[in-house]
Amino acid sequence: MTFSKIPVRKKIEELSPYVSGKPIEEVQRELGLETIVKLASNENPYGCSPLAKEAMISEMAQASFYPEGMAPSLAEKLARKLSIKQDQIILGNGSDEVIRLLTRTYIQQNDEAIMADVTFPRYETNVLIDGGTPVKIPLVNGVHDLQRMHEAITENTRMIFVCNPNNPTGTIVQKERLRAFIEKVPKHILLIVDEAYYEYVNDEDYLETLPLLHGHANLVILRTFSKIHGLAALRIGYGIMDATIIQELIKVKEPFNTNRLAQSAAFASLDDDDFVEQCARRNEEGRNYLENELTRMGLSFFPSHANFLMIKLNQPGKDVFEKLLASGVIIRPGHLLGYDDTIRVTIGTLHENEKFITSLQNAMNETASV
Repeated sequence: MTFSKIPVRKKIEELSPYVSGKPIEEVQRELGLETIVKLASNENPYGCSPLAKEAMISEMAQASFYPEGMAPSLAEKLARKLSIKQDQIILGNGSDEVIRLLTRTYIQQNDEAIMADVTFPRYETNVLIDGGTPVKIPLVNGVHDLQRMHEAITENTRMIFVCNPNNPTGTIVQKERLRAFIEKVPKHILLIVDEAYYEYVNDEDYLETLPLLHGHANLVILRTFSKIHGLAALRIGYGIMDATIIQELIKVKEPFNTNRLAQSAAFASLDDDDFVEQCARRNEEGRNYLENELTRMGLSFFPSHANFLMIKLNQPGKDVFEKLLASGVIIRPGHLLGYDDTIRVTIGTLHENEKFITSLQNAMNETASV
C-alpha cells in the first residue's frame, strides 16, 4: 500500500521539535557510562523538599481520583504567601502551559508578539502554532533591549514577553528600566514577565513586579515549582494576573491539567522556606566557584542571576559539548540556544561543578593541542 502523507497545517510543518537537555538514561545507553553529571536543564541538584516527598507518598492513596481542576487549595495558599487574591492565580502543567494558554486565547492569525532574540524558545513556538508572528529584538550584551522592544509595537501587537532573568543568558533587566517599560506598554497589550528563576535572584536592581499588578491589568507574571523547588518532573507552574484574564484562560485550559501529586508536592513545598533559602545560598556559592574558575581559564560569561551560566568560547559550543559528553558531563551547546560559540551549564553541587571544570579544561586543552 502506498502511504500518502496526511496534510498538516503549514505553521506546524515549518516548526522544529523542541530539543531538551539529554536525559541521563540516554547518555548511559549511548556511551556505556555508569556515572553521569547532568548540568543541561537548569534542574535543582539538591532535589526537592522532604515535605514534598512526604506529601507525594501520602497522596498516592488518591491516585484513582481525578484532581481538582483549578487546584484551589494550592492557589489559596500561594495567594496568602504572595499577598494577592486567589482569583489572580492560575496553575499550569508547568509555566509552559500558561504560555500556551495565553497564546491560544489571545493570538490570532497575523497578530504580533514581541520577544527578545535570544530567549526562552517556547514563546516563539507557541505564537507560531497559534498563527501569530514573532517579532524578535536582539539582546544587548545578553540583556533585553526594552527601548527597541517598545519601538517595535504596532497596531498588530498583542503581547510582549520579557524573561527576567533571561534564559539562556541569566541576565536581568535593570529595575527602573523595566518599571518604565511596564508603564509605557499600552494597556491593551499583554506584557508577560517570565520569572521562572525569581527565587535565585539577590540583586537589589531586580524589580519586584507583584506590587505593580494592581495598577496594570495587562501585566502577567509567570513562576514555577520546577526550578528552586525541584519539582521539574511533576510539571507545575503558575501565572499571576488580573482575574479577568484568568477567566478567559479557563475556557481553553484542559480540565485536569495539574495532577494530584504535583498539587500536593507544591502545596507542601510552600512550607519549607529553609529548603529554598538553602538552595539559593548553595547556588550562589556554586556560581561564584564557577565564575572564579572560568576567569582563571581565561573564559568569559554573561553575568547570571539564575542557576546557570552561559559561557563564551573561542570555538563552536557544539564541539565542546561533544567532548564533555564523552567524559560523562551533559551541558547545553550554544547552537541550540542562539549563540553558536557558547555553552550553557547548570550550577550543580560542589562535586558536579568540579567535575565540569576538570572536564572543560581537558576539552579546551585537547582542542588547543590539535
